Parts: sequence; C-alpha cells; structure tokens
Amino acid sequence: MTLATTAADMTGTYLFYLWIALGIIALLLGLLWLGWRGRKRRQGGLPAPDEVPAALLEAQPRAAAEGMVIGTVKAADYLDRVAVHGLGVRTNGRLEVHDQGVAVFRSGAPNYLISAAALDHVRTDRGVVGKFVERDGAVIIGWRLGEESVETAFRARHAEAHQELLDELTSVISPSASPSDEESPSP
Repeated sequence: MTLATTAADMTGTYLFYLWIALGIIALLLGLLWLGWRGRKRRQGGLPAPDEVPAALLEAQPRAAAEGMVIGTVKAADYLDRVAVHGLGVRTNGRLEVHDQGVAVFRSGAPNYLISAAALDHVRTDRGVVGKFVERDGAVIIGWRLGEESVETAFRARHAEAHQELLDELTSVISPSASPSDEESPSP
C-alpha cells in the first residue's frame, strides 16, 4: 500500500514541475516576441525595398544561384538583424543578378529588388547573425535601404554559382569603363 500512495504523490509532484517548466518556456517565448516587436518598432522608419518588376521575371539573368538567403543586417553591426519588411527572415531562395540590380526571391517571404544604384559593395565572409559557415562561404551584398546601409547575406548551394555571383555582382557595382568614356591620348 505504501508504494501506491508514494506513486500517486509523485505524480502530483511531477505534474507540478511540468507546469513550472511550461510556464518558464511560455515566459521566454513572450519575452522573445516582445523583443522582436520592439526591434520592428525601432526600425519602423526604414522604407520597404523595391518589388521585383514583372519584366525582370521574364528576363535572362547575368548570373543566378539557388541557396539560402541568410538575412539582412545593418552594415555597422552584423549581429543587428533588420526585422521590418521581412528582411531578417532566413529562408531558401534564389539570387539573380541583372543590369537593373539584384532580384532576391525567397520562399515564404516577400521577394524584393536591390537596385543597381543602391548597391555599395560585395564581399565574402563567414556569415551574419543566425548562420555562420566556413571562411568566405557567404556572399555579402552591401546596399542602401533609404538612408541606412545594410548588408544581405546569401549562401549559394554550389561553389561554381558562388563565384559566378561574385564576378557578376562586382561588374554591376563597378562597371568597367566603356570605350567612349576613355579619353584618347592627344597627339
């Protein structure tokens, strides 16, 4: 009889601990939600990025790659994720380089265009907040969103596409001088 009484008493104790653990988890999730909501409020002044024009959907890209869109962070701090407009969402996607800029296609999040005029730089790095990979494993695209300098990180699924993206992004950001721009030497 003592074992049955002890087991019944222990069930109540275990249920008590279960409710305490569930309460702590709910509290932590609530705090995470409040923090994300506060971040979105602080970044509310950032404009939405341009939508991908319909004409660009049919155009042949200069380079394209499937992979992971790691997210967008403020350029000054690779740990400060941009929460507004879904830019901080990490998702699978596709990056296409066009003369007009970079089209970012994401599954489960809005697509957007980084216009060529807004592009600042391109580099490789280990990643940004939430996803770090091997050295030079992520393509980091620096651009201006309104007055704010931001960086979008992308990890190509295949190494060949990674290098092709880098080459084409570099040529879009720093177009080579055309022959008409070069001055001919004076005789």
